Amino acid sequence: MEVYVDPDLCISCGNCIDICPQVFDWDEEGKARSLFDEVPQELENCVADAVENCPVEAIQNTL
Repeated sequence: MEVYVDPDLCISCGNCIDICPQVFDWDEEGKARSLFDEVPQELENCVADAVENCPVEAIQNTL
């Protein structure tokens, strides 16, 4: 799975970082970003929860 946070949509709420800190962190502009190009399989459920809880649908994933 690949995951991408669109910085133009991200409102810096921190939900994804709270839900899945193993995958998401802040970038230098205070927006969320993915720490991986390819998310490890054991973290895919965590990423799915973050995607579902993003209030502005800034996180996109591909399986």
